[in-house]
Amino acid sequence: MSRPINIGIDEADRIEIAAGLSRLLADTYTLYLKTHNFHWNVTGPLFNTLHQMFEQQYTELALAVDEIAERIRALGVVAPGSYQQFAELTSIQEETGVLSAEEMIEQLVGDQETVVRTARTIFPLTEASKDEPSADLLTQRMQVHEKAAWMLRSMVS
Repeated sequence: MSRPINIGIDEADRIEIAAGLSRLLADTYTLYLKTHNFHWNVTGPLFNTLHQMFEQQYTELALAVDEIAERIRALGVVAPGSYQQFAELTSIQEETGVLSAEEMIEQLVGDQETVVRTARTIFPLTEASKDEPSADLLTQRMQVHEKAAWMLRSMVS
C-alpha cells in the first residue's frame, strides 16, 4: 500500500491535471518524433540551416517529455509511455510522406501551435487548484513552442 499524496491539491484535480499533462506529453512526443524525422529527411537549399534547427528543436523536445512525464508522476498518476497511448492522446498528425522543406516547416509551425493550445487548455485548472509547479511547466512549454513557431514561420515568406 502506498502512502496517500498530500500536496495541497485534491485527488480529482490532480487526476484531471495529469490527464491534461498526458495530452501535452503525447503532443510533445509526437512532435519530437516528427521533428526528428524531418531532421533526417530534409533536402534542398536550406538543408544545413533546417537540419541544424530541427536538431535543436528535437533535442529540446526530448528533454521536455521527461520533464512533463515526471510532473505527471509527482501528481501521483502513471505517465503514458507507449506509441499506442500517445496516438490516442495526441492532437498532432503523424507524417509518413516525403515532404519539401517548405511543407515540413508549414507542418511544424502548425504542430508547435497545437502544443501551445493543448498547454493553454490545462492552465485554468492548474491556476484554480493552486498547482504552481504545473502552471510553471505549462508557461515554460508555451514560451518554447511559441518561439519555435515564430522561428519556423520566419523561414518561409
